[in-house]
Amino acid sequence: MPVSYDLGLEPTTLERDESHEDHWTLNYGPQHPATHTTLRLVLELDGERIIGCIPDIGFLHSGFEKLGEHLDYNQYVVVVERMNYICPVSNDIAWHMACEKLFGLEITPRCKAIRTILAELGRLQDHLLNIGVAGLDLGGFTAFLYGFNERELINDLVEQLSGIRFHPSYTRVGGLAYDLPPGWTARALDLVQNRIPPALRDVETLLLRNRIFIERLKGVGVISHDDAINWSLTGPVARASGVKRDLRKDEPYLCYADNWDGRGAPAVQFKVPIAYGGDAYARFLVRVEEIRQSCSIIEQAVAMLPEGPINVTANAEVTLPNKDEVYFSIEGLIHHFEKIMTNRGHCPPVGEAYFANETANGELGYYLASDGGKAPYRARCRPPSFINYQVFPKLVIGHQISDIPAVLNSLNIIAAELDR
Repeated sequence: MPVSYDLGLEPTTLERDESHEDHWTLNYGPQHPATHTTLRLVLELDGERIIGCIPDIGFLHSGFEKLGEHLDYNQYVVVVERMNYICPVSNDIAWHMACEKLFGLEITPRCKAIRTILAELGRLQDHLLNIGVAGLDLGGFTAFLYGFNERELINDLVEQLSGIRFHPSYTRVGGLAYDLPPGWTARALDLVQNRIPPALRDVETLLLRNRIFIERLKGVGVISHDDAINWSLTGPVARASGVKRDLRKDEPYLCYADNWDGRGAPAVQFKVPIAYGGDAYARFLVRVEEIRQSCSIIEQAVAMLPEGPINVTANAEVTLPNKDEVYFSIEGLIHHFEKIMTNRGHCPPVGEAYFANETANGELGYYLASDGGKAPYRARCRPPSFINYQVFPKLVIGHQISDIPAVLNSLNIIAAELDR
């Protein structure tokens, strides 16, 4: 009799006759190199051909969103950066920009420029790892090293900036934890001018002239332009299918917006890479070009980096005092104590706000509802990986088991963003 496999997508109906008696179920992951020990797929197979796929999420479930209702607007930054452990600082920025919209704060020009630099460094962290793993998952180990080595230099910059190498917790409501240390911008410029470009050329030479790599990606995991829109896909996944949407252009913020400093400063100039193949190969090419554009944005942001404070000073009831004031004056110490230990600070007006950033994987947004207390009444996240992952079962139907690593890597799913 006919059996319908309900995958949450288009049902696949199979006749259970003698010709289909060899259909079988395969558990793919989480203990599998291609799923990086964090994703599980339940596959329905006809030989080597995939005829059904059910993703099983939740292997990194930590209640991230619920924790936001019990931590104040600065404390929760240590949680949001663990939603994407590949480029944590991008989550820091997105979270606190949503908080500042709720509080009604306008951050300083210097803070905007520094956050822009860090947002693009986060994009580089994510993309360098992804294009390297694109080769690694298909058996090409050398390309992975070229991407990973330069990524380590970004971690060095983060450590020099915040004192913490991996999860910096660097942003604050209304500003940043620290200003840039001496020599930091010079190191950042050396990275994007002298280190990443030759490494990227090496990766392209190794992979884009490799016939096996190209044939493993071309025509695999195709997403049409209309499907990308209908599935609400964002980031490189959508742009590789011809969807011309980038929040840095369409809803500009930070230094991506004109007059970002209030004195007529122009926005940073960059191009949004668009491809039309819609396959895993197109998604790889989009990320490669985005790396080049991010390097250009960082150069521009460093060149236009203004002097001045990094934290909002007009609203002392919201922002934390400078550490020098805390350590060397009783007034600063009392101010800090009241904001951290009592209900006198960090209390936004009653209301709600949503703000989204264009991160490496697409639209990362946070929705906040406030009842006037120190912690959000509700905190919800719109993680790009959670939205993009829903299309995965559709992409692998009809492909071979060996195509799963190529498709999965091209979507760049960060498992902690699947937390619900």
